[in-house]
Amino acid sequence: MAPSLLRALAPKNVVVAGILLMLAGDFMFALNDAMGKWLVTNFSVGLVVAVRSIGAFIILGPMIARQGAEKLVRVERPGIQLLRAIMTTVDTGLFYAAVVHLPLADVMSFYMAGPIYVAALSHFMLGERIGWRRWAAILVGFCGVLVILNPSTAAFSLSAIFAFIGSVAFALSIVYSRQLRGTPDTTLVTWQTIAALVAGLVFAVGDWRAPGVFDIGAMLLLGVVSCAAHLMITRALKLAPASTLAPLHYSLLLWAAVFGMVFFGDVPGPRVLVGAAIVVLAGLFIFHRQKVVDTVPPENVPKGVN
Repeated sequence: MAPSLLRALAPKNVVVAGILLMLAGDFMFALNDAMGKWLVTNFSVGLVVAVRSIGAFIILGPMIARQGAEKLVRVERPGIQLLRAIMTTVDTGLFYAAVVHLPLADVMSFYMAGPIYVAALSHFMLGERIGWRRWAAILVGFCGVLVILNPSTAAFSLSAIFAFIGSVAFALSIVYSRQLRGTPDTTLVTWQTIAALVAGLVFAVGDWRAPGVFDIGAMLLLGVVSCAAHLMITRALKLAPASTLAPLHYSLLLWAAVFGMVFFGDVPGPRVLVGAAIVVLAGLFIFHRQKVVDTVPPENVPKGVN
């Protein structure tokens, strides 16, 4: 093959690799969620989160050794680092607390609203300008969340509240991550894992049930799967444009529905499907508008159209 043709195909191959890694990472995250739901039906959320965090160090350990421990201590904006670690811990803990009683697809539908919350929070926390189109999409997306939440006396549940608060914490962790762009991924993931480990141990003490060898192995594997998924998605974002990869993230919802039906016999109800569709469409529109704004020079963007 001619060198000129190879050079022309190389960028496309890199983007395809990024897409494949994104899809694989989302599949791994969905698998992590299904494994977590199975484990928290028999053990406390605190214990599962704690042992899961230890398992993550099977992958993180060599990465920390290669990076150097000093970079874990010398971090930018320690206060934001702490807030991010707290939010990721709340996100993880409440997700597992929610799936104890709710189907995977229901909980994942709440978390699919994360990009919508990020768009709104970025306006207030990062000073990003949000035009009326995206504000309208944010409001529509939040209406989709209300459809899923179903805040009626008969159906409103503590698990649904956990899922909603967890999804907001997830969005906040993304916003804080944007403020910490100069921090290596290994450092960010290490501190959030340590925070989850500490919180998990604290909550596990009050609801302790000794796991067997097989159960401990499953919890450790949960940490490996979760950490691998995170690294896949991080690498994907470095190989392909975020605007290309972002819509693929909604494949998580599909896998959550599949795993929920296959392993737990959970079938999403019409209300959840309608609410999830509203959330996904609103999120895709926000991604589209962000891409439009990012590809047009700022001086050519009329005020308020973003």
